[in-house]
Amino acid sequence: MVVEFKFILIYLIISIIISVILFAIGWSLMFKVSYEDKLMGYECGFDPFGQARDEFDVRFYLVAILFLIFDLEITFLFPFSINLINMIISSYITMLIFLVIITIGFIYEIKKGALDWS
Repeated sequence: MVVEFKFILIYLIISIIISVILFAIGWSLMFKVSYEDKLMGYECGFDPFGQARDEFDVRFYLVAILFLIFDLEITFLFPFSINLINMIISSYITMLIFLVIITIGFIYEIKKGALDWS
């Protein structure tokens, strides 16, 4: 049984060795000088303002969740588009129902003002 997994073990050992070597090279070549600007937080090119523990607006989280939902939609559409030729009519109907539900949800979000930043 060990013979069956020897290539996986060799691959794992080689991967660990390469990772350790690359980490050691990076660690030895990095600059060890630290100063205040280097230790500051980075906020999209602006100087940081406020504390790191300040409350964020809920809209940031809402947009992130909406992004994940539509990202998952694309994840489900990709295999469907790859197997388009081999599908039967029930597959088309199922995907159409899925797209209609997602579209209704998107229209609901727009009507509720979830994407308005005013």
